[in-house]
Amino acid sequence: MTIKFTEEHEWLKIEGDVATVGITQHAAEQLGDLVFVELPEVGATFSKNDDAATVESVKAASDVFCPLDGEITEVNQAIVDNPELVNSAPMGDGWFFKLKLANTADADALMDEAAYKEFIA
Repeated sequence: MTIKFTEEHEWLKIEGDVATVGITQHAAEQLGDLVFVELPEVGATFSKNDDAATVESVKAASDVFCPLDGEITEVNQAIVDNPELVNSAPMGDGWFFKLKLANTADADALMDEAAYKEFIA
């Protein structure tokens, strides 16, 4: 398993050719308490940086971008029913969707944890 990060504050846990995607702790803190999450449809295909999901907090609405090209294979219905999961466990139970990667090598261009920590410092 490999964990990567984007400049848009998404994380990916990559296992084989499937990435579990969510927003980082930093992003969750910036957004504040989430009150609404809209997820993509299973089977939908996205290109890198396409709007894949939407989150709304008491502060603002924001898009969650698709970090790499691929197809949605699963979504986390639990965060639609209980958006607070994203705030309490953004890199755990608060994941957004699973993405079957079109090209796993594309993930090499993303940041590792050390680079991401430096990026948000």
